[in-house]
Amino acid sequence: MWAALTAVVFAWLGTRIWHERLPDHATDRMVGAAAAGLLVGRLVAMLLQGMNPLTNPADILIVRGGVHTGTATVAALGSYLWAANWKVAYLDATAPAALMGLAGWHTGCLWRGACLGTESSLPWAWAQSGSLITRHPVELYAAIGLILGAWVVSRLSWRILTRAGVALALAGLVRLLTEPMRPSITGGPVGWYLAAIAFGLAAAWAGRRLLTNLDPPT
Repeated sequence: MWAALTAVVFAWLGTRIWHERLPDHATDRMVGAAAAGLLVGRLVAMLLQGMNPLTNPADILIVRGGVHTGTATVAALGSYLWAANWKVAYLDATAPAALMGLAGWHTGCLWRGACLGTESSLPWAWAQSGSLITRHPVELYAAIGLILGAWVVSRLSWRILTRAGVALALAGLVRLLTEPMRPSITGGPVGWYLAAIAFGLAAAWAGRRLLTNLDPPT
């Protein structure tokens, strides 16, 4: 709960810092879209694990049991567009704040005690309680990368889909670069991160080359 609240606070800060051209109730729209994405991603993860959500409804709330990253992202984007009456340009206005919200979710690892990854001897590495092995604070690395990404996106032009596409690509890139420092048996959903990078860059390119006749809302 505290991790989710941290994400909301970061997203709200993002809307205060980069408020230009945002739709009304921007934070509420992001929270609603994130909740829809989380629900869909959790349901897909349960199905892939062989669990029936209809017979195990209580397990839907156990987010730590796994959330399917790709479908959660797709559902969140679709939900946001639906709530924004399919005005694609609002994605550009919301992109920096959305990256801030993701950074807040990663920062929430401090409340969940889940910041640490693989072993490290760097000066800022620390050990879990009861352990002498120091580890990378990988979730904080991701949070810092996403905050920097939000700033980069905020400096881009308002050409349709440019900010949204680059934001999606940067989110995938940050997760891809930090994934090797996360303990994982499967290696993580690297394919989805690569897809986010490719699709985000393609969307930004399409916006610059093919959709120049669509003006963002003012």
